[in-house]
Amino acid sequence: MNNYSLARSSNVIERIPVFIISGFLGSGKTTLLNRLLSHAPQSAVIINEFGATPIDQQLLREHKVPLSTLVGGCLCCQVIGSLTPLLKNLRMAWDSGDRPFERVIIETSGVANPEPVLDILLRERWLAARYSLQGVIATVSASMDTDHFDYFPEAQAQIAWADTVVMTQIDLATAEAIAKLDARLSVLAPAATRLTAVQGELDHNALLNLPNKFRRLRNTELPELPDHGFSSITLQLEHPLPWERMQKTLEYLIAHYPKQLVRVKGMVYTPGQNQPLLVQGGSGRLYPATRLPVRTSDDGVGRLVIITQGEVKGLAEELMTQLRSHNV
Repeated sequence: MNNYSLARSSNVIERIPVFIISGFLGSGKTTLLNRLLSHAPQSAVIINEFGATPIDQQLLREHKVPLSTLVGGCLCCQVIGSLTPLLKNLRMAWDSGDRPFERVIIETSGVANPEPVLDILLRERWLAARYSLQGVIATVSASMDTDHFDYFPEAQAQIAWADTVVMTQIDLATAEAIAKLDARLSVLAPAATRLTAVQGELDHNALLNLPNKFRRLRNTELPELPDHGFSSITLQLEHPLPWERMQKTLEYLIAHYPKQLVRVKGMVYTPGQNQPLLVQGGSGRLYPATRLPVRTSDDGVGRLVIITQGEVKGLAEELMTQLRSHNV
């Protein structure tokens, strides 16, 4: 007589939880990630930046986490082929070592449609057997004009694919603007959990314990996404510059290119200071600059990344001209 056991197989593979953080340029993804890592330090992080120079990782310098960056293109198109081998390498390190992380957090670029990333995690069998998608978190700035959703289809896709939508920067918006955005989010993501954050602070347990969602796999291959139409330029500043001069220059550019200039970010140095200055701007506003702690890998070279809708010819030259003209 044959005996059959219903005991669980010892070959069951433990899956690593994966969280995706998306959101349009300047919506506070990295600030949220920075706060999240303070509460969940046992995380491996993958950051994708649209520009050729990584800046967002500078915000994570206080955290000693496994960090990988994908630069020079957008994760949903130009560098999507790099994600699979990166996740495989992380998994093999996890299998062979002392499991230095408990989860993987992927921060997509501000112009990325998260669908191709979901497609990889759910359809590639080797990855799907070893990683468990926990949810998609999308950040949206309360100060962003709702017209952005009509002007930038990427912003719509980020919200539509989200399981949780986090409204950020509510301290910078009026009650009327918040109500208008709230109504638009109800249309774009009616089933998504809604949270608010000020300076990245919110109930992080709500993000790390997302309810499981049922996701239907597509029957066909994901079609190639159209080109975003965004461009980026990177400037290296070999010598420290007074912040007042740089501030006037960036405010000039934001004011003169309100539609084309969608994101300004950088890490720069000012005279007499070893601590670099983190610079960020978007949605027609230059945000207050903040000092970052000194790190041994700092080389004293400032870097500015400017992302525009379409190519703005002569923008780099105009920026340098303005920096020279605003003598302080």
